Amino acid sequence: MEFLIYLAAFFCGAFFANPVPHFVQGISGNKFPTPFAKPPGKGLSSPILNVAWGLLNMVIGWLLVGPGHVFAPTHLPLYVAFLGAAIMSILLSSRFQQKHKE
Repeated sequence: MEFLIYLAAFFCGAFFANPVPHFVQGISGNKFPTPFAKPPGKGLSSPILNVAWGLLNMVIGWLLVGPGHVFAPTHLPLYVAFLGAAIMSILLSSRFQQKHKE
């Protein structure tokens, strides 16, 4: 059962990292890739859709704070959440550097 706590903490961090580019690009009025674009993840979605996608990811991340025990006294789940955010950030930076080349 402890594995599920760390899994929730990991995805909590990942879901808190994912909205950053979508939300920032959206509130800046820029189009940016989302899973809803054509082709998915490669085409550009509207700024409004990016803001909505970013907000949805923030809500999911927030909902995983509790099950992931992210603020537990042991701090290990917090470190796992940070690892999730770090891995997601690296993957996103690698993926989005290609968005203008395709």
